[in-house]
Amino acid sequence: MKYSIVFAALLSGLALTACDSKTVVTPAPVVAVPVQVPVPGPAGPTGATGSTGQTGSTGSTGSTGSTGTTGATGDTGAAGGTGATGERGKTGGDTVVILPAPAPAK
Repeated sequence: MKYSIVFAALLSGLALTACDSKTVVTPAPVVAVPVQVPVPGPAGPTGATGSTGQTGSTGSTGSTGSTGTTGATGDTGAAGGTGATGERGKTGGDTVVILPAPAPAK
């Protein structure tokens, strides 16, 4: 293991020295040309007022509302007045009432 690191270092050193180094060429400096930027002038006079817009169309009809809740139960009414007293009954004529005999007890 210790020889492999030394061998790799020697091999990489030989590989780098065998390469041709290229000549570095620096490019010519670029001269900046000033650019004319247009500057806005003063604001112009205010324009005339525009005409009134058209009236909008009528909106659609709303939907039907919900059914209401049941009302509360009413109070009990007052007691009625006493009725008028009836006339005295008349005695019967020849009417006979016949009752059946009671059933014998068992």
